Amino acid sequence: MTQIELILNLEAPGINDTDAQILSEALDARNQAGEFIRQDKYLEAMERTVAALKIMRDFSDYQNPEFRLLFVALLFDLAEIHYALKNYKQSEKEVELLFKVLDNLVKIDEERFGQYHILAMELSTRILRSRKKALDLLVKQQITTGSLYEKVNAGIAAATDKLVDSLCTTAQLLAATGDIRGALKFYAEAIKYSKKRAGRVTRKEVKMTVEMAEVMIRLRTMQPRAKRLLNAILPHAVALETVQLEQDIISLIEVIDANEEPETKWRLFLHKVIAGAKSKLKSKKPE
Repeated sequence: MTQIELILNLEAPGINDTDAQILSEALDARNQAGEFIRQDKYLEAMERTVAALKIMRDFSDYQNPEFRLLFVALLFDLAEIHYALKNYKQSEKEVELLFKVLDNLVKIDEERFGQYHILAMELSTRILRSRKKALDLLVKQQITTGSLYEKVNAGIAAATDKLVDSLCTTAQLLAATGDIRGALKFYAEAIKYSKKRAGRVTRKEVKMTVEMAEVMIRLRTMQPRAKRLLNAILPHAVALETVQLEQDIISLIEVIDANEEPETKWRLFLHKVIAGAKSKLKSKKPE
């Protein structure tokens, strides 16, 4: 994925020195996220994008076009990051927010902002196609998993590794379709069978646990549990000298820490931005 191009006017009417500083700091955080995106480090990119949104909450006027354009760009980034992580349901939610804010911007200046509306339509189509594909694959995968269960229960030891892989694939597809709790059950089952097969914690179990925590953090109520799970598995990753997994664990913990503020603050922030867009649209309607 690549970030959409963005040209902001920090000296536009209605932007004071403090507001200009806020936009500048948010842009810096977005640029840092862009570096992580280019390295395919999507968890780190998400943490930086969330940080940019937090910075923007102190802006004085949520109806300012420059503020809204940067807000749109950050929503695009989040939607693309979640899409890359195969979190299609969350990506859809962010696209819905995109359209609500963009409708107002296009009314103000179609020449400047119309291109973003087209990009949002393209992203929405991609997400829907991917989610449908995941649902189709899920049906086939569940049949495969069922047949492997039968082989394992029949005492075919060699089938256990295939069953673990199949359970993980099923979990990933469930998560992609938005069934988070269903995905967690399959991850737990995969880890159980894998540990039983190996008799110890291997790199495979650590990787599956990290994937499981990655899915858990999509539900805010499960984020504390995910953090405990990550802290518990980190020493195993260190002992196994799996540097990439160590980095993934630390990045996930940072994402959780960045989201620890009460959800009501985020809801209030989003409500103000969206409500401002709607009121602006009404004021633009011809008499």
